[in-house]
Amino acid sequence: MARTQGNGTSLESKIQSKAAGNNAPAANPSQTIAAYLKRMESQIAEAMPKHMNIERLSRIALTTIRTNPKLLECSIPSLMAAVMQSAQLGLEPGLIGHCYIIPYGKEATFIIGYKGMIDLARRSGNIQSISAHEVYENDFIELTYGLEENLKHVPWFLRKDSKPVESGKIIGAYMVAKFNDGGHFIHYMPISEIEAHRKRSKASNNGPWVTDYTEMCKKTVVRAGWKWLPISVEIASAVTQDETSRKDITPADDSFIDITPGESDENNSSESAGENSDSKQVEFE
Repeated sequence: MARTQGNGTSLESKIQSKAAGNNAPAANPSQTIAAYLKRMESQIAEAMPKHMNIERLSRIALTTIRTNPKLLECSIPSLMAAVMQSAQLGLEPGLIGHCYIIPYGKEATFIIGYKGMIDLARRSGNIQSISAHEVYENDFIELTYGLEENLKHVPWFLRKDSKPVESGKIIGAYMVAKFNDGGHFIHYMPISEIEAHRKRSKASNNGPWVTDYTEMCKKTVVRAGWKWLPISVEIASAVTQDETSRKDITPADDSFIDITPGESDENNSSESAGENSDSKQVEFE
């Protein structure tokens, strides 16, 4: 089990001092992070579910970190913790929207995306299907609760009773889960409730709330209805801790890594570039 360390500065300082003592150029942040990821691969692999591959996760994580300059400024322990959380839940950070690694000053934080939440719910084995949709002001939506719940949603561009020329603003979002026993669950949230949740989030003004607002609206409604889904305690706990807790981790032996800038970083860069090229082909469903 990895030791917890609150600040990665001392480890990074050791690396820089080592390089200076050898009259070698100091390792850049990208090289340092790549070296720590390589060092921790065995620890991360132990936490991963069988369907994941440690080499692929390492490349994707490194690409995600390298393409965000603010993440390169984050502490090593917080970055390793975010990657470890991603591995434990079997989710990949990046364009697919399973999860995100968001910088808060010098600290990196792991955040689950709505697609990641849906993937976790499906893995429980008790859910037949689960989906989430945003609702625009020019959509037609009719929802009734009671002994016989009913939901009808017609997107603005498919309406036959009128012909709106645009979607209008998002006015809410809903999720529908169908259980294997024949039951179902519907949860709707107006945009006022979604925005209230956003204001309580540390990432309200950066990260996916800015770059993927629609996806975050859907995530919010899925998360709000999470407690009603038949899922394991472990998965439920992982989701409820999302955006609220983080543990710093470093290699198990608490040692620093001697990094020589040059060939290894070039190799890692080419690998991450290839992975990034693959990732760009994946769009939101």
